[in-house]
Amino acid sequence: MNLRKWFYLFWRTLCVGGIASLITGFILTTGDYVSSGTADYLLYLVILFGSGMMISLYSQLGFFAYLILNYMGRGTFSQKTWTYIQLALTALALLELMFFRIFMNEGNGASDLILGIIILLTAVVTAYFKVRATNNHALIPTLFFMIALTIVETIGVLSIGDHSATAFTVIPLLACNTYQILMLHRIAPASSDASSNHTADSKPVGGKTSSMNTSVN
Repeated sequence: MNLRKWFYLFWRTLCVGGIASLITGFILTTGDYVSSGTADYLLYLVILFGSGMMISLYSQLGFFAYLILNYMGRGTFSQKTWTYIQLALTALALLELMFFRIFMNEGNGASDLILGIIILLTAVVTAYFKVRATNNHALIPTLFFMIALTIVETIGVLSIGDHSATAFTVIPLLACNTYQILMLHRIAPASSDASSNHTADSKPVGGKTSSMNTSVN
């Protein structure tokens, strides 16, 4: 992945976050927001879009952390072992969100359960399209990123205990995470090739071994 491709992904993801935030804001404030004029309404739209862009930056930090973690994991463990580790971490993240928080009196019961189901369904659908676009080896890394990383990124807003704040954060976050993971093989096509060969550096690119991006999915 060169700098031009990274900027492409960066700005497109910013737009995805902004648009998702606008849609979420309209849904959450339907019937509640009263505009005092055109300028006030435009400012409201700018605030919504800007908030979505900030959430997008948070999502991109998580995505970069995922790339590094996946690169280190594939370099440290065998392909099979790293797959099992990702499955275990994904399951633990879901259990933490949907059950463990309730037992520790930190969760909101049904709302955490619903949130976990939404994240799980979004991850499954995203993984389905990712596998169709690449190969079967992308299934577990995609589920791991969409579930475990999204839940980690959501922990902060869950502590607030406000459903609107949670929805306003999680929806743009899921949209950005989905967009990034589905775009990765397009802007770094060597990554899917490397996965099909079960190794991070088996496919030379331009006479050199592949970089960090070629080890993901």
